Amino acid sequence: GGLVGRGHPRGATGLCQLAELTLHLRGHAGDRQAGGARLALAVNTGGIIGGDAGFVGMHVLEAS
Repeated sequence: GGLVGRGHPRGATGLCQLAELTLHLRGHAGDRQAGGARLALAVNTGGIIGGDAGFVGMHVLEAS
């Protein structure tokens, strides 16, 4: 899973997270569906600066 499962291309993990969360919020995730999903959070980090993450990206999604 994660970066290893996607071959570690830049941006792929974050885009896949957002796509998966969107499927859940729309009720189209099939067997993986989280019941009653209304809010979703994706968090990604990257790079290292002084031992800490050099980048933190957070997206909060809400079903309409």
